[in-house]
Amino acid sequence: MLIKGSCHCGKVKFEVEAYAPVPYNLCYCSICRKTAGSGGYAINLGALNETLKITGKSHITTFHAIRREGGKEEKSEAERTFCKHCGTALWLYSPDWPDLIHPNAGCIDTNLPEPPSRNHNMTGSKANWVDVCTLKKDKVYEEFAPESLKEWHEKHGYDTGEA
Repeated sequence: MLIKGSCHCGKVKFEVEAYAPVPYNLCYCSICRKTAGSGGYAINLGALNETLKITGKSHITTFHAIRREGGKEEKSEAERTFCKHCGTALWLYSPDWPDLIHPNAGCIDTNLPEPPSRNHNMTGSKANWVDVCTLKKDKVYEEFAPESLKEWHEKHGYDTGEA
């Protein structure tokens, strides 16, 4: 599915082919909620990096988060891309999955498919003031759900378009 997105100020626009376009995976980890700031969580989609087309490339900047686990701090290899003017979180790219890019659902302008259920991930890291509001079929995980974006889409009858 071709999805189009933009930042709040309109200086950055992009389009990308999404193999996993259903916004179902809500992440409450401190990195996602602090960099995306959307309702205490972020939702990332799955798309094919080679199809990414950007207008306004000179207006973007990247950030590498610091992961803090078990008393250790480590700079993440993943790049979080933002508009350097308005701060809109645009997408995440990780060298662990070089063929993929993960657009932030909050900046997508295209109507996305509605999820039949949602996964609430990393609730063990959520801010204390955030209530996890679930629907009947939703699942809640202290850490990450066991299935990947691709596996979830296939399980729910969405053609991911990947081999």
